[in-house]
Amino acid sequence: MVTPAGVGTESTWATLCAGHSTASVDPAMAQAEVPVSFSCRVPDFDPDQLLGRRTAWRMDRFTHMAMVAAREAVRNAALEKASWDGTRVAVVLGVGASSNDTGMQTFRKLHERRYLSVSPTAIARYSPNMAAGEVSLDLGALGPSLAVSTACASGTTAIGVARDLIRSGTCDIVLAGGSESPCTSPFAAAAFHRMGALSTRHHDPAGASRPFDADRDGFVLGEGAAVLVLESARHARTRQATVRAYLSGYATNAEGHHPTMPHPNGDGLARCLTAALADADLAPSDIGHVNTHGTATRLNDQAEARALHQAFPQPPAVTSVKSIIGHSLGAAGAIEAAASVLTLQHQLIPPTANHETLDPDIDLDVVTKSPRPTRLGAVASASAGFGGQNAVLVFVQA
Repeated sequence: MVTPAGVGTESTWATLCAGHSTASVDPAMAQAEVPVSFSCRVPDFDPDQLLGRRTAWRMDRFTHMAMVAAREAVRNAALEKASWDGTRVAVVLGVGASSNDTGMQTFRKLHERRYLSVSPTAIARYSPNMAAGEVSLDLGALGPSLAVSTACASGTTAIGVARDLIRSGTCDIVLAGGSESPCTSPFAAAAFHRMGALSTRHHDPAGASRPFDADRDGFVLGEGAAVLVLESARHARTRQATVRAYLSGYATNAEGHHPTMPHPNGDGLARCLTAALADADLAPSDIGHVNTHGTATRLNDQAEARALHQAFPQPPAVTSVKSIIGHSLGAAGAIEAAASVLTLQHQLIPPTANHETLDPDIDLDVVTKSPRPTRLGAVASASAGFGGQNAVLVFVQA
């Protein structure tokens, strides 16, 4: 994991459990005079040091983060590219729109008609598929190498696609997750602000992201990456791998309601939750926790709460890690899936930051203030995105 909560899984989990927001004034956004100049950025992230300058120079930030996360995931799983059959190893990463480091510079040069000053590496740096491509190259993963783009559900969808590659027998191992850095240019901040999606709590950036709270006014931009190692049970047993959790359910569907707004009753997400439970062969009562999409926008939080009430007679305890690390768009679902696995492992639900007063129109058990120890056998992680994209994963305790 590479998140505003820290570089690495241990530091990220510790910060999530501490329950304090990482949002602060973003100097680059402030200099660009963007209307909303705060965000959640990954601290002390030096790609030259982490990847080596000879590797890092040709990549944009979203690829840097994917590479660092993928290397950590492979180390953690006790895998080595020298010992695996690379043709049976795939990479599937969710990326909404890359990070625009190179893109904004290139567009400026094009606008000024300085065509010969455009970098010959621009296409390879800017293309969303290059995160998966560079990870495949770096780790010798010679099976399918895919970029999945389902907006803010991209990371979740990527993990589901990876599960299907294993289930079909195509692969033994898939490195799956997502990466995105929308904070590296003014584009995302300006565009989401114009949509009315970003919090404008300028006087209190750390208190700006308030999922399910009566005083919420939008999300905070974040960035990050998470990569999970998915492996067939047979392959894992053969090499005596340590298993963190089982991915037992996955579903994805289309809302079919509006390009950017969810159905007010959360109908599409409710159908997706129900389908994921059926895929896992679990009853609603088997789920002890839902890691929600939880964006802190007024419409999305309400719709998600209603979806949960459709899918569960009584929704289980919920949390939103976006309150702590912001919304990393295409990477968000992968980070939340990793947090869900850690929740199962530690039997501990991290709190939602900044939650003071539950919206009276939302009836949910929101974990707040401090992490909640809970006996958990299965958890769900839910994501939604523009275009009516929904995706849900169900993890079962190993």
